[in-house]
Amino acid sequence: MDEPLHITKVAFASAGPDSLRAWLEGHADAGEARLTTRYLPKRVSEMAGGSLYWIHGHMLVGRSPIIGFMDNGAGRHWIRLEPRLIAVQPVPRRAHQGWRYLAHADAPRDLGEGEASGTEAMPAALIGELSRLGLV
Repeated sequence: MDEPLHITKVAFASAGPDSLRAWLEGHADAGEARLTTRYLPKRVSEMAGGSLYWIHGHMLVGRSPIIGFMDNGAGRHWIRLEPRLIAVQPVPRRAHQGWRYLAHADAPRDLGEGEASGTEAMPAALIGELSRLGLV
């Protein structure tokens, strides 16, 4: 079986991973969180089993497994996500508009329960600068 394709997206309007986690978990009763996008990804068939990787402070900080995609009836589409944030090893990533594809081989590994990323005590601006310099 081929490895799933993932997408990346900036955690817009999120103060940090904790507020993103709270937003996602706030949709647990509904069974899914939904993001609106104008266009359905052309490679949607390759995303079965994939995840949306969240960018915050110029770093990939976590992922949410993709349940699927759905037309929302208003000329747009929903990206349907499991309502959870799985912490990943932080990897530098530039901010971008919309979403971008991420190959499975390039996706950061999940952090284990209680495993620290090593950057959680650093201010986001410092992490961004260290990432720009290739030091984290």
